[in-house]
Amino acid sequence: MTSQDTALSGGKSARVRQYLVGLIEGGMEPHARMPTERDLAEQFGTTRLTVRRVLDQLGHEGRVYRTQGAGTFVSEPRIAKSVDLTSFSDDMRARGLKPGSLGTKIESISAGADFGARLQISPRDAVIHIARVRIADGVPMCLEHCYMPASLVPGLEVRELQGSLYETLWRDFGVRADKAEQSIRATVLDGDNARALSVPEFSPAFQVERIAYDARGRRIEYAVSIYRGDRYSYDMVIYRNAGN
Repeated sequence: MTSQDTALSGGKSARVRQYLVGLIEGGMEPHARMPTERDLAEQFGTTRLTVRRVLDQLGHEGRVYRTQGAGTFVSEPRIAKSVDLTSFSDDMRARGLKPGSLGTKIESISAGADFGARLQISPRDAVIHIARVRIADGVPMCLEHCYMPASLVPGLEVRELQGSLYETLWRDFGVRADKAEQSIRATVLDGDNARALSVPEFSPAFQVERIAYDARGRRIEYAVSIYRGDRYSYDMVIYRNAGN
């Protein structure tokens, strides 16, 4: 058990946490349902608020995830070598910059063969397409195209999207990105993209493709983002496997 597991020292919170961590590490399968807040509160003679705080902490650590109206479930084990899944807004705030958007366009389109395959839905299904220029401190930084199954975000196409898409998905639709498959490659900007980003044609750029999943393994987003190579760096922390 790690030092985090003793962070809630003493008291009922610590006993609830120890019990739940024991269940998780004792062989509960990923996506298995955890005991309810009510059952845990009765079992340990405490309040549901105390139990909820323990579950929130376990969720923050990636041990469990919560689904509105369904309960709390065991998360899949996190891989040893990974990078944080963040939004453009998170990235810019971490750099001390103010994020924003220009020219946001939201539309409902048919998935077609391409987006249907990437999102694992029928080509006949509708997807919500969001296109916008992301800015930091008023300077264009990124061209962003996001595609999501319309069934997950009903009515998003008639809303005014401001700020982080991931924050909007969680706040308004109960949809949260838990992990993503992502690829990054070097490219150059064509005329239209260069003008949108206020740089000369053929300027260097990064093209980032991402498929994001929720905690249940559903594909919730396919995104293609093009970042200015002169203003954006891709940073990561990697860890050596303890067994090597």
